Amino acid sequence: MTDHREPLMDSIRAIDDRILELINKRLEVSEKLGLLRQTDDNADINLLSEEEKTIHRLSGQNAGPLDQNHLRLLFHEIFGLSREAYRPRKISYLGPEATFTHIAAMSHFGSSASFLPQLSIRDVFIEVEKKRCDFGVVPVENSIEGSVNYTLDLFFESSMKICAEKYQTISHDLLSKTGKLEDIKVVYSHPQPIAQCRVWLRKNLPNARLEECSSTSFAAQKVGDIYHAAAIASSEAARIYNLNVVASRIEDHSNNTTRFLVIGKKEMPPTGNDKTSLMFAAAHVPGSLYKSLAPIAEAQLNMMKLESRPSKHENWSYFFFVDLEGHLEDKKVQETITRMKEQCLFLKVLGSYPKSFGV
Repeated sequence: MTDHREPLMDSIRAIDDRILELINKRLEVSEKLGLLRQTDDNADINLLSEEEKTIHRLSGQNAGPLDQNHLRLLFHEIFGLSREAYRPRKISYLGPEATFTHIAAMSHFGSSASFLPQLSIRDVFIEVEKKRCDFGVVPVENSIEGSVNYTLDLFFESSMKICAEKYQTISHDLLSKTGKLEDIKVVYSHPQPIAQCRVWLRKNLPNARLEECSSTSFAAQKVGDIYHAAAIASSEAARIYNLNVVASRIEDHSNNTTRFLVIGKKEMPPTGNDKTSLMFAAAHVPGSLYKSLAPIAEAQLNMMKLESRPSKHENWSYFFFVDLEGHLEDKKVQETITRMKEQCLFLKVLGSYPKSFGV
C-alpha cells in the first residue's frame, strides 16, 4: 500500500529547513543593525515602534490558517531573539515569576528578554526611573474587577511614559502535586482568583478549605510539597513549579481580561494606529468637567476611556484619566490638548503608544 504521508512529511521537513535558514539570516542582519544602533539613544523606542508596525502589517497580510494572536506571539519571540543578538532588554514587572503580569511581559517582549520581578508596582516604576531596567510592565485594569488604582495614582508623581499596552486573557487552572481532584483538602490562591472561581470550587470542591496568599505564584510554590493541597494559578506556574493540572479554565467568567501597560522613559513615535492617555484635574465648579471634555467632542476624537480618582491632596477633589484615539503628533490631538489645558487646573500627557490588538 502506498504511504501518502511521506511526500507531506518531506514538504514539512523542507519548510522547516527554510524557516531555520531564514531565522538565522534575520539574526545575522539584526546583529549588524544593532551595532549601528549602539550610539542611538532612541534605538529601543524606535525598535519597539517598528515591531508594532510590523505586527500590524503582517496581520493585514495574514490570510490564515495562522490565528492572529498566534501570529503576534510568534513574531514577538522572533523579535526577542533578534534583540538578543546585540543587546538583551531588561524588563521590570510586578512579580513573582509566573504571575499574569510576568506572562503579559513575556508575551509582549518575547521570552528571551531578561525579566526582573519586583515586590510592588512602585518598585517597577522605580527600576525604570533609575534606568536599571529598560521598560516596566504593570497591570492597570481588569474587565471584571475594574481599575488597578495604585497604578493610576503612581502616574501623578512619576515621569514615566506609557509606551505600549497589552490585553491578556486571564485563565485560572487548578494545580497540585498529584493532579488528582480527590486528594485536595485545601486550596491556596490570591483573593481575586478565589473570588473569580467560586462557582467551580463550590461545585467541585465544596468541602475544601480556601486559604488566601499574596499571589498565585506564591500559592503554586506553597503546594509543591503539600500533597493534599492545590493552587489556583496560571498554566505557566504549573510548568515553572513542576505541578500537575487538575482542571483548566476554572474561572466563572470566560471573558476575564486584564490590561497591562508598558512604561518607559521616552515617548513612542506614531505607528498610524495609536492611543493617547491623559490625566487632568478640573476646577471644583459646576460645568468644569463638561468644559474640560468639550474640545474632544468638538474635534470628533474617539474617547476610549474616562475614569476618575481621588486626588489625595484635597478632599472631594478628583483627577480624571482619559484615553483618546490618535497620537500626540497628530495635529488634531495636539490642538485638542491645547484647548483642554485652557479649561483644566492641571493636565499631563501620559504617553502616545500603539493600540493593542485586544481592543
